[in-house]
Amino acid sequence: MLAIEPEKCTGCRLCETACAIHHEKICAPEKARIRVTKWENEGVYIPIVCQQCETPICEIVCPMHAINRNAETGAMIIDDKLCVGCKLCVQFCPFGGIIVDDKTKKTAKCDLCSGEPVCVKFCQPKALQYLDATTLNLRKRRTAAERFSEYLKKMLTTI
Repeated sequence: MLAIEPEKCTGCRLCETACAIHHEKICAPEKARIRVTKWENEGVYIPIVCQQCETPICEIVCPMHAINRNAETGAMIIDDKLCVGCKLCVQFCPFGGIIVDDKTKKTAKCDLCSGEPVCVKFCQPKALQYLDATTLNLRKRRTAAERFSEYLKKMLTTI
């Protein structure tokens, strides 16, 4: 899975450039399948990319059955030959992880670069990491436990 730690993102957008060059063979970050969005109120940059959902809504709503899971990488892949550009997947994606190609008017999304995401290789602050689901789940549990521990400490000091 592609793990994102927004607090580490510096907003350099090198991930977008690397993605566009890898997939489109052109230095055009606006064509990237990953997008870095700045959360203005907090001054935080958040990389937005397909989450390769366990139950992908994009696959369910696609009337052409153009979105399927790659058995090797686990990535949800859009078959460009089947996609008619209806954009239902874009409308229903809860993460904003699907883009529309300006020229073809068809959709595209992260395909995990066949199991070796280029964006991860170019992310110097390590805001993007490619991890197996077990490792990612363990990290999330550890972080949740640390936050809960901090919350308890605060509660105990106010009593």
